[in-house]
Amino acid sequence: MSEENDPDAPSEYAERVLDTADAIPPGKVMTYGDVAEWLGEGGPRQVGRVMALYGSGVPWWRVVRSDGVPLPGHESRALGAYRAEGTPLRETGPAGEGHVPRVDMRRARWDGRAPGTGLAAAGDGDSGGGDG
Repeated sequence: MSEENDPDAPSEYAERVLDTADAIPPGKVMTYGDVAEWLGEGGPRQVGRVMALYGSGVPWWRVVRSDGVPLPGHESRALGAYRAEGTPLRETGPAGEGHVPRVDMRRARWDGRAPGTGLAAAGDGDSGGGDG
């Protein structure tokens, strides 16, 4: 099946973004900027656009804003997925009605390394995420 004949098919870049989102382990997250840095191409806005257009088929809740706030309009679904996967959340004090927990970025951020190996699963291995 040729993507050239399907104008709605994801680009090669979009496929790489989706593959990266799919590789994030349960209970972990990457920011839009982390994904762009990992791929060595694009930026947070480009990753966000790909996720908005094509992300429904991958664990979209694992790609988050840098502040850990769930995707607006999808908070309930994202929080359900985070709780099911054991993603660390920050249950800060409610500031009023509609308080939504955030992802604890310090504990949940994934640096792109394969679990238990200490080696990068793809890319050049330097995602810039660090240990904390």
